[in-house]
Amino acid sequence: MKRKVGNVTEQEKQEILALFERRNGLTELARILTPDNAELYEKLVADMGATGTRFQQWWDTTSARYGWESAPDGNWEIDFNTNDIYLVIPD
Repeated sequence: MKRKVGNVTEQEKQEILALFERRNGLTELARILTPDNAELYEKLVADMGATGTRFQQWWDTTSARYGWESAPDGNWEIDFNTNDIYLVIPD
């Protein structure tokens, strides 16, 4: 089930979009990079951790600011075209 629970400003959307794109790019890089290049691999792992933390902090901070509905097994997602936030709960 997917239900609209709020929306964000254009600036807030741009913040999460940048983190979303960075996280996806790092995930793609992780698929092709091997631990053979230890220095680059360690940087990738560290960057993935930091980006993941910033991504989650954005959701935590923004959801608290707006008081979005949540669910134990649910997660929020954003429609980057409309800035709408949806609560997604598995069926």
